[in-house]
Amino acid sequence: MSKQDEYKVPRVWKWEKEDGSKFSSTNRPTSGPTHDQALPVGDHDLQLYSMATPNGQKVTILFEELLAAGIKEAEYDAWPISIGDGDQFSSGFVQNNPNSKIPAMMDYSVNPPLRLFESGAIMQYLAEKFDAFIPQDPIARTECRNWLFWQVGSAPYLGGGFGHFYTYAPYAMQYPIDRFTLEIKRQLDVLDKHLSYNTYMAGDEYSIADMAIWPWYGNLVLGKVYDAAEFLQVEDYTHLLRWAKQIGERDAVKRGEVVNRFWGDGANLKERHSAKDIDKALK
Repeated sequence: MSKQDEYKVPRVWKWEKEDGSKFSSTNRPTSGPTHDQALPVGDHDLQLYSMATPNGQKVTILFEELLAAGIKEAEYDAWPISIGDGDQFSSGFVQNNPNSKIPAMMDYSVNPPLRLFESGAIMQYLAEKFDAFIPQDPIARTECRNWLFWQVGSAPYLGGGFGHFYTYAPYAMQYPIDRFTLEIKRQLDVLDKHLSYNTYMAGDEYSIADMAIWPWYGNLVLGKVYDAAEFLQVEDYTHLLRWAKQIGERDAVKRGEVVNRFWGDGANLKERHSAKDIDKALK
């Protein structure tokens, strides 16, 4: 960037509504609803409101793993929330999640009904509710939580940092791309080194930590998000690639990643209300 193009920081920041980026039409510096619209409610106790971004896939993969494990009480309805259209700012969604981010969930099996938001919180709640995919051994259980919250804290650098400037920004900017690439490669190295002596994130047992990390970092090294595999030289991370391919071959992962997907090529499933919906989408 030349000196004449350098950004001059004003004394007081002013919101420019249209900055040319992908989500500038819906992003704003205030919270709360922009329109009145109630959320739909299906037949199951568990109601999910989401979109098949990596954060949304974390929860739908867990749901499908619970069902694959024979836990019938984990049946759920999954309703689409189009963040590009501003569905997350409806009055119903904001009541469920005042932060207006997907995914959000309601549990009607308890009285009064319980709202849940933040993907990591939803995953921990479901794992504890059904006593599944969280290790019983205290050391492994703690390790599972360590990595679950590692993902929660690290992924914003991947999505809001690297992903935004590499893919969604109105034009390429070297400084932020270099800055976030440096951090993402460091994170990939953290995962690769850990998986060099662990089968899964919490050791020998597949858990919610794997389900949380895979949609972001597994899909990244598999070339399924941001189309950045070559740029990041992901072939260097051999242990991470082994793990990513291993997780990606699980039937429940294949089923969960298509739920609330309503764009692009491949299998799409806007709403999910039964296993038959996914069966049909994957044919």
